[in-house]
Amino acid sequence: MPDVVVAEFIDEAALASLAGYDVLYDRDLYRKPLELHRAVYGARGLIVRNQTQVRGPLIDSAPALKVIGRLGVGLDNIDTQACRNRGIAVCPATGANDAAVAEYVIAAALILLRPAYGAAPLMTAGRWPRQALMGGEIGGKTLGLVGYGATARATAVRARALGMAIIACDPQIPAADLAWSDARKVDLHTLMAESDVISLHMPLTPATRRMIGAPDLARCKPGAILVNAARGGVIDEEALVGALRAGKLGGAALDVFESEPMTAQSGQRFTDVPNLILTPHIAGLTRESNARVSAVTVASVRRVLEGR
Repeated sequence: MPDVVVAEFIDEAALASLAGYDVLYDRDLYRKPLELHRAVYGARGLIVRNQTQVRGPLIDSAPALKVIGRLGVGLDNIDTQACRNRGIAVCPATGANDAAVAEYVIAAALILLRPAYGAAPLMTAGRWPRQALMGGEIGGKTLGLVGYGATARATAVRARALGMAIIACDPQIPAADLAWSDARKVDLHTLMAESDVISLHMPLTPATRRMIGAPDLARCKPGAILVNAARGGVIDEEALVGALRAGKLGGAALDVFESEPMTAQSGQRFTDVPNLILTPHIAGLTRESNARVSAVTVASVRRVLEGR
């Protein structure tokens, strides 16, 4: 019986640091529920990303489980209450991919504000559409951050370096918190109305599910850009598609979706939507961040298993 089960991909160097434990590593194990349930029966540690659903049936299949390492930060695929009830530690890799997500947000905003970057097909066809692709600059614009945790603050640092003003809303952070010395605290309605670029940074909870809907999008400035690299369920995708098709938004970048992975059927709603960037939940995943996330996760799992 394996002592530690790794059900999704992990950096090889971090995996090697589990030497001394009996490790079962199968990057596609999450796709094979019967094998996964058998594998965790005697395991004390389980390491997952966001595809493995760690809920009642799987937790019940692992009576010896002591720790779950999450290769990332979101915990909506893990029943944290059930883990607490069992005394199972849940260890996300907090902070390890903040820089990757922040760079994704800024890059997406730059691309959407200046559409010339997608001009290669027009150019090779003999077109020279300079005026149509003029676009705008990011300097002097306002970035609105919905949620102002560590990743949002890392995004703000990069945005300020480009000359952006920062506003944010986050009811979980008290008004007296020093974090607000670097951003103007506003409510969601004000943020949606004043921002040139809106970036979402909240977890998926019952309170935040489809938190951004048609009324909020209707408040946006003409030409505003929206980036979601948080969780897919926090935005009403149909409302967003409608706003883009109607020209009420200048563009959007979605890295996360209400249903993942996207299928040909679920992706139909996004077909031929203008000024839309779609990526496969990869904002926080770079070679560098994967190494950091994996190392932090393995260290957390070892610490729990070794009683440190």
